[in-house]
Amino acid sequence: MTKIRTRYAPSPTGRMHVGNLRTALYAYLIAKHEGGDFLLRIEDTDQERYVEGATEIIYRTLAGTGLIHDEGPDKDGGVGPYIQSERQAKGIYLDYARKLIDKGEAYYCFCSQERLNSLKRVVNGEEIMTYDKHCLHLTREEVEANLAMGKPYVIRQNNPTEGMTTFHDEIYGDISVDNSELDDMVLIKSDGYPTYNFANVVDDHLMGITHVVRGNEYLSSSPKYNRLYDAFGWEVPVYIHCPTITNEEHKKLSKRSGHSSYEDLIDQGFVSEAVVNFVALLGWSPEEDREIYTLDELVKVFDYHRISKSPAVFDMTKLRWMNGEYLKAMDPDRFYEMAEPYLRAVIKKDLDLKKIAAMVKTRIEVLPDIADHIDFFETLPEYDPEMYCHKKMKSTKETSLQVLTEVLPLLEAQEDYSNDALYAALSAYVTEKGYKTGFVMWPIRTAVSGRQMTPAGATEIMEVLGKEESLDRIRKGIRMLETA
Repeated sequence: MTKIRTRYAPSPTGRMHVGNLRTALYAYLIAKHEGGDFLLRIEDTDQERYVEGATEIIYRTLAGTGLIHDEGPDKDGGVGPYIQSERQAKGIYLDYARKLIDKGEAYYCFCSQERLNSLKRVVNGEEIMTYDKHCLHLTREEVEANLAMGKPYVIRQNNPTEGMTTFHDEIYGDISVDNSELDDMVLIKSDGYPTYNFANVVDDHLMGITHVVRGNEYLSSSPKYNRLYDAFGWEVPVYIHCPTITNEEHKKLSKRSGHSSYEDLIDQGFVSEAVVNFVALLGWSPEEDREIYTLDELVKVFDYHRISKSPAVFDMTKLRWMNGEYLKAMDPDRFYEMAEPYLRAVIKKDLDLKKIAAMVKTRIEVLPDIADHIDFFETLPEYDPEMYCHKKMKSTKETSLQVLTEVLPLLEAQEDYSNDALYAALSAYVTEKGYKTGFVMWPIRTAVSGRQMTPAGATEIMEVLGKEESLDRIRKGIRMLETA
């Protein structure tokens, strides 16, 4: 059995779009599920779109997501170079284009831009240009004379104008296209660089790629790819086209959405494992009824035949939920490492940030949520005395004032302000008075936090605040209730 080899072949044009990350992920999972190889190839032949530093972003994203390539620019597996501009410099693409010319499957085209513009027409409101094979009919002498004069040229694929071309996609099945619709696409541009389509086919063959994963926007190009494989006499790889990813309004996920790239999501406080898990489910579903998977678990269960044809919706609510599940399950030390910058952005006092991190760990969905849960530690917010009223606790302003007044001397006498010691002291008071625990803890928690919702109970908050600050806040609560 042939070893499966897949590749991720991004263009260095900026941050990695979620759709590109999904392509990389599926290619990785398909290879690793069968013990195959996952390659990285940098496709930088479109010099106009090249962005400085974008290659480093690709490496950083793959490392951050755990999609470790077996071969690439930094890991030569014997079929390099793995950067297309370096392959172009070696003349690989021009050599293969000339082989097609020798077979009659491609030809030099010397047409001026003015002549090409004259071939343009409007179809359904869109301007298109279908080449008329004008230069196919040049004699060898005419071609050689033009080349000798240094006349600018491109090399075009010589596609048939009659019959049909059929290709098979693992998701969409057999797709047939009338050859009259196949334009003689450019293989080598006038600057000597190959077009994306041509370089793709040559590189995939020379690198032994068995399975090609890409977005379904390339479905329409696939017949031209197949004609190139046939023209060379090469085996056609297995095609796996993935569905479109849309936003919640069912429009294509664009860069303007603010969460279309992997780094956007990391910047917004999502964790890498959750993003990978979420992206895996954008167009693919496992056999079993579960949604949380580690990358290793995805490798074991991934079956590309379960990829859907239907557009996948980027559901931010679901991603936030999933991210929260990952945060809850995270090792406390790693969580603290990730949470610390968000904690320090809010809390300037010398408080135990690790204890505060432990309080919020199970209560947030993304890391920036931390700020909303902890601001009261830094400064007691202004709050309404009505907050002391709680029907379920049978708590009113009057009963809250009574509780706070009674516990104040107990808390002033308390030396040990650890959570356990405070809870024991207040539990003794509850037992002595015959109160319910919540009846006592509610007003204390309100007084020390000024918040209806807190990430921890009264005694845990007091442990972090310390004795002096806790007592100051309780005294303030008493004064507020005395004048309410």
